[in-house]
Amino acid sequence: MTLIRRPSRSRHLDVRGLRYHLREWGEEGAPKVFLLHGWMDVSASFQFVVDALEADWHVIAPDWRGFGLSQWNGGDAYWFPDYVADLDAILRSCSPDEPVRLVGHSMGGNVACLYAGVRPARVARLVALDAFGLADNPPENAPGRLEKWLNDLERPAGFRRYPDRAALAARLQADNPRLSADKAAFLAEHLGEPDGEGGIRLAGDPAHRRVNAVLYRRAEALAAWRRVTAPTLWVEPAEPDLRRRLGVTDEAHAEARAAFRDFREVDVADSGHNLHHDQPGITARIIEDFLLSKGS
Repeated sequence: MTLIRRPSRSRHLDVRGLRYHLREWGEEGAPKVFLLHGWMDVSASFQFVVDALEADWHVIAPDWRGFGLSQWNGGDAYWFPDYVADLDAILRSCSPDEPVRLVGHSMGGNVACLYAGVRPARVARLVALDAFGLADNPPENAPGRLEKWLNDLERPAGFRRYPDRAALAARLQADNPRLSADKAAFLAEHLGEPDGEGGIRLAGDPAHRRVNAVLYRRAEALAAWRRVTAPTLWVEPAEPDLRRRLGVTDEAHAEARAAFRDFREVDVADSGHNLHHDQPGITARIIEDFLLSKGS
């Protein structure tokens, strides 16, 4: 059976001196919703959720700087505040007057939650897909982290090479056994790019592989989350394997949920971290019901 995908279109936007790629679905004039992808992902990753949406939306999904079809920053590292500033610039261009609906997965969800606390009046609804922050890092870890970063800078960063897109698709399925063959093939088309030597590599700047020189400070994230005024929905897998592997305890997670003024959470069964791949229909319904609900 041939699957019918909703067609998307691409355009580019100057964002703080970089050529940003925006992928869009739906008609101009429909209610806007912004979809923000995670680390080492691309905007097309939301295709399966978009296919399952029932209402008419104008969906706008950027490729973050250094990912997909967006320009690399030209440096040897990427800094998290740049994503927040890039989002601010994109929203000023695409929705200058209207408070926005933000849906973000993983890193994109963390950007959205932080932004909603920094500019609370700009966000009307906030959805985070398995975006729980990171474990706190004590200050005494800073010298070792900087040393590791300096060591990383001494050697070139690179991605694994695949002989073709079918091999990349097979790797995606190995990493996520829930991913069907057709979804893996679709993702490989967008997550991969020619490596210049007849093979395929991930579509992104290899500098993303370097360790972040700046420690994650959970108290700062909590301070931002406490300023969020938008109704907030966290959508999570029923078994939060990744969160626990990354060291975010149940106690820290409870503190995070309590930081939001208007908060709700929905768990999704039979799903891993990539809810938008594993259960796109359920995830789309949860998102849409929340975005269309009245009041707080």
